[in-house]
Amino acid sequence: MDWKRLFQLALLGSGDLEQYAILLVRASLGLFFAISGANKLFVASSTQTMYETLVEAKVPFPRVMTYFVSGVELVGGSLLTVGFLSSPACVALLVDMLVAILITKLPAMPRGLSPLNWLADFLYLPEVLYVLFFIWLICSGPGKFSVDYWLAGKLRM
Repeated sequence: MDWKRLFQLALLGSGDLEQYAILLVRASLGLFFAISGANKLFVASSTQTMYETLVEAKVPFPRVMTYFVSGVELVGGSLLTVGFLSSPACVALLVDMLVAILITKLPAMPRGLSPLNWLADFLYLPEVLYVLFFIWLICSGPGKFSVDYWLAGKLRM
């Protein structure tokens, strides 16, 4: 056993595996948002729940916004899944999550917490993790296993 290599792997990770990690995160997030958006568009009870959430949050034009946000999730998630126009899709979904945090999650946070406990509760929100993943994917790119990578190779001719 090569202990030095094992120790380096434990400390630094493996660049050889990075593309698989990007694929896993990109495709998983994409599928999650595509399925979520489709449910909000095509399942009446999910559409109604989304509408009621937007009404409660006093979002202007809640009916239109229900379909707009759901469409962004469906289209953005689908694009992200296959890695086509990944960065614009990440930006759209990142904005979607920032708005969700601002209009539904922050107002629901418990009052009177110490700053450290408030931060812990905030960082525990799944939407915050999604935002971090989107930032990472925008910075890292969609990876080698994506339509974007393939297209970029074709355009280099």
